[in-house]
Amino acid sequence: MALSWKERVFMALLGTATASGLTVLVLILVEATNILLPADTKFGIVLDAGSSHTSLYVYQWPADKEKDTGLVSQALACQVEGPGISSYTADPAQAGESLKGCLGEALALIPGDLHRATPTFLGATAGMRLLSQKNSSQAGAILAAVSRVLGQSSLDFRGAEILAGRDEGACAWITINYVLGRLVKYSSGEWIQPAEDTLVGALDLGGASAQISFVPSGPILDESTQTSFRLYGSDYSVYAHSHLCFGRDQMLKRLLAGLVPVGLAREGWGAGQAAAHPAPLQRGPALLARHPCYLSGYQTTLPLAALYESPCVHAAAQLDLTQNLTVEGTGSPGACVAAIRELFSFSGCEGPGDCAFNGVHQPPVQGQFYAFSNFYYTFRFLNLTSRQPLGTVNTTIWEFCQRPWKLVEASYPGQEQWLQDYCASGLYILVLLQALGFSEETWANIEFQKQVTTSQPSPSALGKADSGAVARRPRSPQRPCTLQAGGTDIGWTLGYMLNLTGMIPAEAPAQWRAQSHGVWVAGVVFVVLTLMAILGAAAVQLLWVQD
Repeated sequence: MALSWKERVFMALLGTATASGLTVLVLILVEATNILLPADTKFGIVLDAGSSHTSLYVYQWPADKEKDTGLVSQALACQVEGPGISSYTADPAQAGESLKGCLGEALALIPGDLHRATPTFLGATAGMRLLSQKNSSQAGAILAAVSRVLGQSSLDFRGAEILAGRDEGACAWITINYVLGRLVKYSSGEWIQPAEDTLVGALDLGGASAQISFVPSGPILDESTQTSFRLYGSDYSVYAHSHLCFGRDQMLKRLLAGLVPVGLAREGWGAGQAAAHPAPLQRGPALLARHPCYLSGYQTTLPLAALYESPCVHAAAQLDLTQNLTVEGTGSPGACVAAIRELFSFSGCEGPGDCAFNGVHQPPVQGQFYAFSNFYYTFRFLNLTSRQPLGTVNTTIWEFCQRPWKLVEASYPGQEQWLQDYCASGLYILVLLQALGFSEETWANIEFQKQVTTSQPSPSALGKADSGAVARRPRSPQRPCTLQAGGTDIGWTLGYMLNLTGMIPAEAPAQWRAQSHGVWVAGVVFVVLTLMAILGAAAVQLLWVQD
């Protein structure tokens, strides 16, 4: 018996739906390939408790890592309100309380389910090193206070400690070389390691100490200045040393202390130096010192006791610390350089090139160096961060030092807090770099930077999770927030986190089965065709009236 038109159409649609459905099934089972899903994102927090301020940084990296080291990027930079934690000797609990604002911002950025897996570390640098020398119980109380606040958070708090100067310098070396792509670099779809001769050195001028770190061409004779790392499958041996009491703030105190009148000479000055500079005068209950590094016309008065609170500054026994000290600027850069050089000792070196100053071993500097922190802030104010020749730099600083204070004060409104110190800081940087072994020939190898735009691709560019642009909290006028998204602050914290990732187990990316784009499009077409055929067959069966 012949089929009716309704039956013929129904059978055709049903056959089409069956064939199309079988085609979709074949495409799913046969053409599917295994793929790796993007790795989960890990987070870490490092707090840099410096001598003048504390900063909190949040870092992130894909969980699968690269040769046992994370590919770390900066996700948040937040400056804690108030001074450095070493200033809270009278009320240690406030040191911990001061961290809560930035800690809240970090907790808001990191997903809640990852808080317990986020390692958190606080490293205190030169300011706390000095406090520990002066009063170890006060330093311990402050560390206990910050540990209590961080430990009560939902994070994986790993501890708060005073970071050794050598480790601070070495971690800064890791940071600058990583962000420049000198440790690992993404090229042609894979991670490669550049040649070792592309590595750069790091120069850091903090408030209480100055650090230098680099890979020398020869052996490191003093093992106490040598630090070794294994990063991205390669081993590195870095020279790193921190010169305590040679940071900007401590230098200024030591420099001023050398001008305080003590009898016929000045504390820490020899008879020759006392004769070479105008003798300070004494007026009744206050002392008067003429300062060659302060601009002509500048005057200030401060308690004498405050000058000698630091272990870097030693008071003579005959000083009456209840007096006030009045300081008058004379604007004499030549005398200022002579006074600054008195802060250094160039004796004790067995031969040329085997030590820097104060008898500290240092191999000859080589290669390119990046100078940051107060190196950068001082030269940025003086408009000297464009790699000008040494002669131009020297002339610019000397001309600034010889300008009248009233004229300079009127030219830079709103900067009175640091304005009087730029002459001394600029000349000090020149003397310090010379003491570290830099000459007119190697000056061109120094680049003054606060921040470097990383040469590494972002996690999102590699198909990995990304939290977006770098979040930043406004900073103080001396440390303004001028960085762009994708940039990374230069300092020890990123290097510390990179090294720490080597101790955090990697997580292999999850696997999934998926189709290529063409197969996926074909599958969608056949799925649509199958549905249309089924719906058509149903319509024929239900709505077509039999003849």
